[in-house]
Amino acid sequence: MALGGSGGGGSGFLSRARAASGGLLLALLAGLLSGGPAQARLHHLSLKDDLRQKVHLNTFGFFQDGFMRVTINNLSIKSVGESDKNIQVGFSIDRTQNDGFSTNLNEEVDYCILNQKPSREVLVIILLLDFSEKLVKVKFENKTPQLPEITFSESQATGPPGIADKSEPKQSLKDNTTEVQVLAERTHPIQSGNNSFSFQFSINSKEQEGLYSLYFHKCILGNVRTEQVPFSLDISITEQNPNSYLSAGEIPLPKLYISMAVFFFVAGVVWIHTLRKLRADVFKIHWLMASLPFTKSLSLVFHAIDYHYISTQGYPIEGWAVVYYITHLLKGALLFITIALIGTGWAFIKHILSDKDKKIFMIVIPLQVLANVAYIIIESTEEGTTEYGLWKEIFFLVDLLCCGAILFPVVWLIRHLQEASATDGKAAINLAKLKLFRHYYVMIVCYIYFTRIIAILIKIAVPFQWKWLYKLLDEMATLVFFVLTGYKFRPASDNPYLQLSQEDDSFDMESVVTTSGVMEGMKKVKKTTVSTWNLW
Repeated sequence: MALGGSGGGGSGFLSRARAASGGLLLALLAGLLSGGPAQARLHHLSLKDDLRQKVHLNTFGFFQDGFMRVTINNLSIKSVGESDKNIQVGFSIDRTQNDGFSTNLNEEVDYCILNQKPSREVLVIILLLDFSEKLVKVKFENKTPQLPEITFSESQATGPPGIADKSEPKQSLKDNTTEVQVLAERTHPIQSGNNSFSFQFSINSKEQEGLYSLYFHKCILGNVRTEQVPFSLDISITEQNPNSYLSAGEIPLPKLYISMAVFFFVAGVVWIHTLRKLRADVFKIHWLMASLPFTKSLSLVFHAIDYHYISTQGYPIEGWAVVYYITHLLKGALLFITIALIGTGWAFIKHILSDKDKKIFMIVIPLQVLANVAYIIIESTEEGTTEYGLWKEIFFLVDLLCCGAILFPVVWLIRHLQEASATDGKAAINLAKLKLFRHYYVMIVCYIYFTRIIAILIKIAVPFQWKWLYKLLDEMATLVFFVLTGYKFRPASDNPYLQLSQEDDSFDMESVVTTSGVMEGMKKVKKTTVSTWNLW
């Protein structure tokens, strides 16, 4: 379907922009997916000569009977001579109830979590590595039922089987005092040669349910610079809830996506029925709008299938993941293009785009491609890589820029209508148009506000098992926005928007006014006693 009007500059410009962005998009998509999707909830991460002091490896919500298994291989630290004693290396596991607070995230930059003493107020387990003695020291609050017990796999130990079970916790001196809190410490040998070990924990009670985050820490003491101490690490992580590899807050997502796909499909069918019933009043942009709910519905179906396979086997099927990424890209680009076209008044009021409108599309289309590419990279990259954080920031920034850019055409049109209502003899008509576009502007702002701000606030505020609510709000806000936009710009002879567009108003560029889709390509010629329609 052509996105531009007949014979105008809008058609050629959008066709060229769409072709260029489509070619770039397919090339980037092929490159990103050539290595296959990420291992999802069966994680494997390899870091080589990494300089970071803290690496967020993963976050997962556990229900009772869930478990995590972690295997570390080839852990090495490159240090300079005597600086070995000034380096502390280890892992931390902290438990929270939501994304809004984490034990490790709110400390000062120079603070080392490995030196912190676990307590009932700070629910954290620390695994401190001692390379000189080839030991893993596990520090935890001994009388905290909210934390699970860390156990080690004996196949990784250098000693005889059962050494971990026979090693008694080394109680701190506080055991003999009247203090309630007791800091316990257990040790486990590290396998010689490749510095390997494996540990796991299980959630055995309701008290232990929560959101668990695993971090790797490299703490530098003294005057040693972090650039002098790179580390290498190979780690495998398996996380599972009862009957699902999905995190607690993601388990309802497949059913949610399928349900919302049905709603979008029904909305699309109703819209198509309306277009077929009122053919004489249909414009090309109405058919462009019709493609949106169906593309959105397909995207949700493939997303649900993708999550279904992750839930059952721990990783996605590559073919379904690729199909989902493609439909997601098409949906995102189509949504922003349609919003911007409606905001410019294209097809309803004018058949070509002004230079300012073209500049907006030159910005929005490439930004949408970049935003969707960033989204794919985030979805297919392990959380602990250096690229993950960078692309997450790029996605957030570019998405906000796109949301801001699509508001400009509406703002420009509102400003033009305000000026026109004060200068020409059609004040009532222009004020009515102004009211309509103000409503559309408010709709866009509310859509952006709910899907980009409110949804994120819900994500970080609700308990871990209710994280899916922010996805529900996102999809419901999108559905409401689609329905309201369709209602405002419905193809009907009594639609105020179409009635208003029949007047011959002047814009910043030459515009063509049409009364219906059938009469597209005609212009109105005013005469002394009668008005007629002449073909171009």
